[in-house]
Amino acid sequence: MPDTHTLKARELGYDIAGRALLRDIRLDLPAGQVSALLGPNGAGKTTLLRLLAGLTIPSHGAVRLAGQCVCRMDALQRARRIAWVPQHLPADIPLTVAEFAALGRMPYLGAFTRPSPQDRAAVAEALAIVEMDSYASKRLDTLSGGERQRVAIARALAQQAPVILLDEPTNHLDLRHQHKLQLLLRELAAQGKTVVQVLHDLALAAEYADRVALLDGGKLTADGAPSTVLTPERLLAVYRWPVRLRHHAPQRAA
Repeated sequence: MPDTHTLKARELGYDIAGRALLRDIRLDLPAGQVSALLGPNGAGKTTLLRLLAGLTIPSHGAVRLAGQCVCRMDALQRARRIAWVPQHLPADIPLTVAEFAALGRMPYLGAFTRPSPQDRAAVAEALAIVEMDSYASKRLDTLSGGERQRVAIARALAQQAPVILLDEPTNHLDLRHQHKLQLLLRELAAQGKTVVQVLHDLALAAEYADRVALLDGGKLTADGAPSTVLTPERLLAVYRWPVRLRHHAPQRAA
């Protein structure tokens, strides 16, 4: 897979009010794989994901994509290369489902350019993939939390960026859509995209991720294949609770 799509964090750190939230993170997140950021509450997962996205400026070190520091990219350049799915989508956004998903095409439109047939097709396809096409004319404020989450994912799909970062994307989804999303992420990785998600569900990570990065107290304790990282001994040390997972080869989309 192209190295140009690999996210590389080097000596990455983030401080706030004199307190280190992340320290000395060195991590490669390659194209063609689903990577999961794991760890207990307060471990620094979302902070790390925001740094990877260029939404937060690091206190130390850098995140690079194709040799470029992501936090120094202009907004348009970053939006063409990195798609971001937040943990929560506000309920009061005054847009329809189709209008919100169409925001994913903005990086490719000029200030006064109308969406092309290709743009409209990309939005329609994205909504169909997350099974929200029948909701296209509905307003976001009429949807459930899980439905809004699927629309947020559709916007990121319509963006067609080579890197997609998702912050706890399964939180509001029911069981079926959790697994369908993971299969979709595997399909995107198979297409050569760099896929990174924050997860709390260790079982989903063990089943679908190619690699995991385990954080604790703002430090990277281990990264690699789920079977080598998510051992009972390491999970006990990090989560302070006995955990035993069943590992097998990541699921593939049908």
